[in-house]
Amino acid sequence: MLMLALESSAKAASAAIFEDGAMLGLSVANAGLTHSRTLLPMAEALLKNLDKKLTDLDAVAVAQGPGSFTGLRIGLSEAKGLCWALEIPAVGVSTLEAMAWGGPDREGAMLCCAMDARRSQVYNALFTVENGCPRRLTADRAIAVDELKNELKVYHKPWILLGDGAALCYNTLSEEPGLTLYLAPEPLRIQSARGVGLAARDKAPVPPKALLPVYLRLSQAERERQARMKEPAKEYTKISEERKHEAHKEAAGAAFGGGAARLRRLCADGGRGGRSRRRSRDGRGRG
Repeated sequence: MLMLALESSAKAASAAIFEDGAMLGLSVANAGLTHSRTLLPMAEALLKNLDKKLTDLDAVAVAQGPGSFTGLRIGLSEAKGLCWALEIPAVGVSTLEAMAWGGPDREGAMLCCAMDARRSQVYNALFTVENGCPRRLTADRAIAVDELKNELKVYHKPWILLGDGAALCYNTLSEEPGLTLYLAPEPLRIQSARGVGLAARDKAPVPPKALLPVYLRLSQAERERQARMKEPAKEYTKISEERKHEAHKEAAGAAFGGGAARLRRLCADGGRGGRSRRRSRDGRGRG
């Protein structure tokens, strides 16, 4: 099975190609450019360098959150657009779980995955490595750094920090008595499509319409709207399905933008009649 993995939850964007669970190639851009300019061209170049076509893909995996609201919407829009155009399924992966899969795999290592969520909070999940694979210790959550400190101390073990919030946690907590922290090497620390592809290997594919962003808390605009209406600002674990769909539709139009035309061209250039070839390969085509 040939799978494209996409990661766009933070400043760095990346694309990776996996075949039967093994990574064939990885492309990363960390120049601060909008992901709508970099993500699809990276995937296109990666496939070309591997002598593959878009029409060869069997699935697309993508980080669905938590992370940058705009970044997640761009990644999900491009993943869904590819899946719809190629008539293939999608795999959604937790950004934090993908970070753990892309991190150190030393047996017994304790992994603290963190993304800067502002307001003295991080998006976080804790993992330990067992038999070369990360095992969850907590669910994904938005948590205050001070509260995370107390939780890390409970395990009485050293922690390896991963993600774009790793430096924040290290700088804030490294002098804390009873807590031993290490920053993972930068190539393993930043979010990467490699981790997305690894995490997707044991997950069931779904129809692209089932892919939704996971934000973990309200956006700033929503918090401000609630403040204006004098509503109590609620912290979410999940935002309503209706609101997710509406936000995703709005972002898809803005973020995917010119990418839609590029996608149509790529699918056409990847081989006219690609859909027929796929159906024929699956034994459902003519003759």
